[in-house]
Amino acid sequence: MQILYGVPGEGMGHATRSKVIIEHLLENGHDVHIVSSARAYTFLAKNFPGRVTEIKGLHFAYKNAEVSKSGTFLLNLKSAGKNLIYNIGKQLLLEKNFHPQLVITDFESFSYFFAKLHSLPLISIDNMQVMNRCSLDIEIEKEEKGNYQLAKQIVKAKVPGCEHYLISSFFDAKIVKKNTQLVQPIIRKAIQEVKVKVGKPILMYQTSSSLKTVQSTLQALPEENFIVYGMNLDKTEANVCYKPFSEAGFIEDFANAKAVIANGGFSFISEAIYLKKPIYSFPIANQFEQYMNAAYIQKLGYGRHFKNLSADNLKAFLFDLNTFQKNLENYQQAGNSALFTYLDKLIATI
Repeated sequence: MQILYGVPGEGMGHATRSKVIIEHLLENGHDVHIVSSARAYTFLAKNFPGRVTEIKGLHFAYKNAEVSKSGTFLLNLKSAGKNLIYNIGKQLLLEKNFHPQLVITDFESFSYFFAKLHSLPLISIDNMQVMNRCSLDIEIEKEEKGNYQLAKQIVKAKVPGCEHYLISSFFDAKIVKKNTQLVQPIIRKAIQEVKVKVGKPILMYQTSSSLKTVQSTLQALPEENFIVYGMNLDKTEANVCYKPFSEAGFIEDFANAKAVIANGGFSFISEAIYLKKPIYSFPIANQFEQYMNAAYIQKLGYGRHFKNLSADNLKAFLFDLNTFQKNLENYQQAGNSALFTYLDKLIATI
């Protein structure tokens, strides 16, 4: 079957998990063509040469390590006309050279509209739809309720009317809409195969390098050793080792860490749970999806949800480390087998 697969360019989590599914589809004899943008396009084009078309997508604007709503709106408004013309050209070229029978979208709009324009069956695979198609059983703080309603409406409007929705999630939620299935998170093969040890360092994955408090906070705990990725540095200062990104090095440090510190990104949190690493999560402000992930981390007893990074919060987190580790031992996942089985049945039915 010829399948068009849409992957958004904002954040690498979509790209890394889509790569896992695309590899599975190719191994099963399907002909897959991918549309993506920005960093995700570069990553996917390298892994699937000749199978990726570059499009123009939406992007978040950040200010002081949080999402700027007005900045995001203006950033995308400024480039909307030019991007639309560019994408129409790519659509016409794609129509000429590839004739898909099915479209899969990971919260990506170009592929969604392509499916609707050509009356093609459409499957959604992402983690975002949990906000729209399930009920959340976490307490949402008053100041986050506006962000929740906004996020829910955006998710609802992004890819409506798919034949089926596969929602990747590390927590259970009550499904409230039809044609919906929860599946466990999509885990990279390298993460599945790495040998896990519990070492001494604490791994920090910081996607917003504008955060200014990292160095002073981590050095306030001199008895701990920290490895920090994501700040575009290659140096060691006191008990903090900053490293440039390397997939092999990152996965090794991930597997050897005794705990992790991160914002609230779904893919990293899911892999930390799979590797059974306690999580200190401080979500990027105004990104409800990250808030939700952090809240469920705390609810499940896999770590703590904090509003920011501070030495006192870090000490409180480390005090309960053994409890988090015991709770994580109860989490079980057999790779991606359940997802693949369900997806294969859906494709066969379509």
